[in-house]
Amino acid sequence: MADVTIQIIARMRSDFPTKFGIPRQSGLVDALRSTIVFEPEYRNADALRGIEDFSHLWIVWQFSQAVREQWSPTVRPPRLGGNTRMGVFATRSPFRPNSLGLSCVRLLGVEHTEQMGTVLHVGGADLMDGTPIFDIKPYIPYSDSHPDAIGGFADTAGDYLLTVTFPRSLLERLPEDKREAAIGILSHDPRPAYQRKPGRVYGVNFAGFDIRFTVDDKVLTVQSVEKLPRSQP
Repeated sequence: MADVTIQIIARMRSDFPTKFGIPRQSGLVDALRSTIVFEPEYRNADALRGIEDFSHLWIVWQFSQAVREQWSPTVRPPRLGGNTRMGVFATRSPFRPNSLGLSCVRLLGVEHTEQMGTVLHVGGADLMDGTPIFDIKPYIPYSDSHPDAIGGFADTAGDYLLTVTFPRSLLERLPEDKREAAIGILSHDPRPAYQRKPGRVYGVNFAGFDIRFTVDDKVLTVQSVEKLPRSQP
């Protein structure tokens, strides 16, 4: 089989230093804010001419923390509890032959900076900080939107939304512009499908903070919020 070379054109800058806690699909937590920073050789403002006229973008990227030499024809989707196997091409699992991801994000703004060139500010992204991006395309409603589409098992697997109890004293430890996003992340139950034990304490690293929580039935309760040590460059 012939090899194909794909260039990394940009990287995502987000509030997720690790995979745990990232929403399982783009657009689930619209309050999330991220920035697309282009690699030096692609920092040409002309390549983005006209992009501000679109409200949403498609991002083609790599599951950089899920690259494997071998692949499996079946995977266990979290929406089915992590116990039922489905065909890999019938899912959006990160464990794919080519580890490619596809996300639709909302374009919030185009900013021209001195150090990083032109960057794109987006909302609702489901990408970890530093994720390699291979391509960006505009979302076109007349062809990309299909209101009559059927979502397969994703439509019938049940609602995983949790009620979040976030004590005000703990919520106020987060920057004000990160609070809505943090609640949104927690409401979508970041726990792995195979690790949902009542009373167990879980932790999500988000926006420089370690948020610890427990889940009882459909209620998630935040137990602590601690600022993470600043990582060395």
